[in-house]
Amino acid sequence: MAVIKRTQKQKNVKMPSFELKNFIQLKPLLLLLCLVLFYVTYVNWQSWLEKLDDKPISSFALIGSPQYTTNTDVRDQILKMENLKGFFGQDVSVIREQIETLPWVKGAVVRKIWPDRLSVSVAEYSPIAYWNKDELLSSDGVVFKLPFDKLKNTAMPRLFGQDYQSTEALEAWHKIYNDLKTKNLNLKTLSINERGSWEIVLDNDITLKLGRGEWKNKIDRFVTIYPQIEVPENKRINYVDLRYKVGAAVSFTDVN
Repeated sequence: MAVIKRTQKQKNVKMPSFELKNFIQLKPLLLLLCLVLFYVTYVNWQSWLEKLDDKPISSFALIGSPQYTTNTDVRDQILKMENLKGFFGQDVSVIREQIETLPWVKGAVVRKIWPDRLSVSVAEYSPIAYWNKDELLSSDGVVFKLPFDKLKNTAMPRLFGQDYQSTEALEAWHKIYNDLKTKNLNLKTLSINERGSWEIVLDNDITLKLGRGEWKNKIDRFVTIYPQIEVPENKRINYVDLRYKVGAAVSFTDVN
């Protein structure tokens, strides 16, 4: 018996292909789409976060042990701002900048605490001298203001000058103070004028006019002549002018 075999004719099926040139043409469009999405997200990110807030920032904690900054100081600064936003929407850098407007605050750190609180810490200038009439001087020569009723130490020296001379005045204070100490004299006040001329006041209220330039030899000269000065009756020494190459001029005033 013969077997009849049927042969199946195979068909060649052509699969669709995605040519490289088509992808290259779409690449700029994809890049543009990504840029648009990024821009839309960037522009609306803050508003999307604000929609997640259900209540604004309502309290804060002043951490650390600041010497001069109180809760009231921080609260007053925050109240000067417009209405606070919530945890997600509030920009803490705005609050930090507001707190740093306190003239004795060197810097501040503000952090958000879920759900509606702030953590605030401050770094303060530490006064070591009075500067001019109503300002203070820090240990690194920074001029700043602080209500005098906040001062814990009021027995500080008084320095006078232009603000740009603050560092120079502070350095001179330390040198002259230490030099006078070795001579059993105490420095009370130091001042420098815009021409760079120095003047100091001792704790016995005698003013020494030192002029410009080197002051050490002039103070040595004063120490030498001071015991020899004859003070008239009912008078006291007002000032000793040492702006001469040799000797000095002495002015007297009535005893109060």
